[in-house]
Amino acid sequence: MPQYLVAIHHPNDYDSATEDEAMHRAIDELNEEMLAKGIRVFAGGLEHPPSTAKTVRAQPDGKVTVTDGAYLKTSEHVGGFWILEAADMDEALAWGRKATVACRAPVEVRRFY
Repeated sequence: MPQYLVAIHHPNDYDSATEDEAMHRAIDELNEEMLAKGIRVFAGGLEHPPSTAKTVRAQPDGKVTVTDGAYLKTSEHVGGFWILEAADMDEALAWGRKATVACRAPVEVRRFY
């Protein structure tokens, strides 16, 4: 069965302190529903902002450098994601709709190949 990434996007200044108990319950209920349906392969949240990331790059001379910060310079970042097994994009989008409501944030849905 095809697998899909359902990624939650947050603005770079996102403050997790704004998350309330109702939001946490909604996300927990969504996770429970995904597990009950047998479609969830993996789920994870990224705890720290992209500024705490490390970027690893191969150089033309064969050396590898590590720099502070995210690879992409954007105004938003992935705050968490699910890997789901779904019959097709329509089914994955149905879960994406539930995720955007539960997380109160934009969600991106993409198929793995």
